[in-house]
Amino acid sequence: LQGKRGIEKPVWQLPDFIAATGIEKLRQAYAEKEDSKKMKQKQRDRMQPKMGKMDIDYQVLHDAFFKYQTKPKLTYVGDLYYEGKEFESKTRDYKPGHLSSALKNALGMTDTNTPPPWLINMQRYGPPPSYPHMKIPGLNAPIPAGASFGYQPGGWGKPPVDEYGRPLYGDVFGAQPAPEEDQFEEEPIDRSKHWGDLEEEEEEEEEEEEEEEEEEEGEEKEVGEEDLQAGITSIDSLSTTPAGVETPDVIDLRKAQRKDTAEKPLYTVLEEKEERVAPTSLMGTTHTYVVPPADKAAAPKKDVKKGDRVEVTLQPEELEELDDAALAAKFKEAKDAEKRPEEREDFSDMVAEMEKKRKRKAQDKDKAVKKQKDFKF
Repeated sequence: LQGKRGIEKPVWQLPDFIAATGIEKLRQAYAEKEDSKKMKQKQRDRMQPKMGKMDIDYQVLHDAFFKYQTKPKLTYVGDLYYEGKEFESKTRDYKPGHLSSALKNALGMTDTNTPPPWLINMQRYGPPPSYPHMKIPGLNAPIPAGASFGYQPGGWGKPPVDEYGRPLYGDVFGAQPAPEEDQFEEEPIDRSKHWGDLEEEEEEEEEEEEEEEEEEEGEEKEVGEEDLQAGITSIDSLSTTPAGVETPDVIDLRKAQRKDTAEKPLYTVLEEKEERVAPTSLMGTTHTYVVPPADKAAAPKKDVKKGDRVEVTLQPEELEELDDAALAAKFKEAKDAEKRPEEREDFSDMVAEMEKKRKRKAQDKDKAVKKQKDFKF
């Protein structure tokens, strides 16, 4: 906002669609009437106010907001707003070097051959640094037809040239030939065919050519084999394959599946037994089935009795020096400990301590009760 200092902010005005209702004139007349009142009248109006002093048709207000309301100028998404931005002129539609008719009339450029007023300074100091490649007639581009250089009214000044008469900034005299644009010859377009049509004829011709080539190759191979058989002797005796080993015609690379000798039956018929329904059963059945035992081939696991197991506790540092003798000693020690009767833990000291604490608390409680009884006002 440093560049905004010294710029006078214009007074805020009502939008056009609200000012068209005439409410501004009513408010101004009401304010002038209030200013003309005395202090006593203002105090009376404050204590006993009167409503409806500004009488305006509500239909006019409705039309102003719902018919003639216009959208205000808003900033774009992500555009930064600063104070006074709405009062700046919009330069998005302007291009450097293109003068509008209103600007030409303001500068007095009524004719197309009239030079702009800044041309003399540009010829003296050079083109604008921000637009060095912009074509400006009389500076780096030829002047219009019918115009002439000079300082007379309507003259285009003096062209900027060096001591040898060569232009400084561009072709101001129009002597250089215009650059030839690259002209590309367009390929002729066959409009008789449509995009996506099937080219059956060409495919058939390609197939015929392929068949002819295959036939020619087959004939050449036959001639070559006859020549080889006639001029080359058999070399079976030089074969590197050992005797008795021949290459099989078919090699099966699939893994061989294991086949059991005994075929497993697809199903088993269970033996049915008749049963009596007990009178107390809720959902009884009159027959049951005998389920055969499991496969005897699978040996059942032996259950290890709890008495056969011995738990041995080992420290991590003992594992390095552990041998068969030390392990046997540990096992024997744990076995002897199991055989000995369980020794009960002695809690006599703990019970005595708890009893002392209980007696001490009871004595303290009795002393407190006695103090309360002995106290007198």
